[in-house]
Amino acid sequence: MKIKKCRFIDLHYFDDGNDGNLVIAESFKDIPFGIKRVYFINNLRSKKATRGKHAHKKLEQVLFCINGSFDLELEDGCRKERLRLGKAHRGIYMGPGVWHTMKNFSPECVILVLASDFYKKSDYIRHYHDFLKFVKLKDKR
Repeated sequence: MKIKKCRFIDLHYFDDGNDGNLVIAESFKDIPFGIKRVYFINNLRSKKATRGKHAHKKLEQVLFCINGSFDLELEDGCRKERLRLGKAHRGIYMGPGVWHTMKNFSPECVILVLASDFYKKSDYIRHYHDFLKFVKLKDKR
């Protein structure tokens, strides 16, 4: 992976044949932080749907596509990378200061997000030019 502060997270995956699959995630074991918030995104019916388009100052997240697939675009201020997520047991850890955009969702796509903190409006960087300023400021420290 080219993007700083990002890496793949592979969860324990058990194929029980006719009885389905079991995928397990544990805080501080599989997920590198204590999970304080869990949310999911679904019903992405429009071909033009785009999610994300922001970064966080402090929040850590792990994104999983637990059904279907989508494209995840990541940027750390220097490098960009595009990944196709579509395996329920394989997610992407995103540390602070990573701009991310999600698009090209399959009709049945469900995205599960595990976050290190509660929602804080002040932690969001919603404008790309503010993100670039944030990254340059962090690099100077």
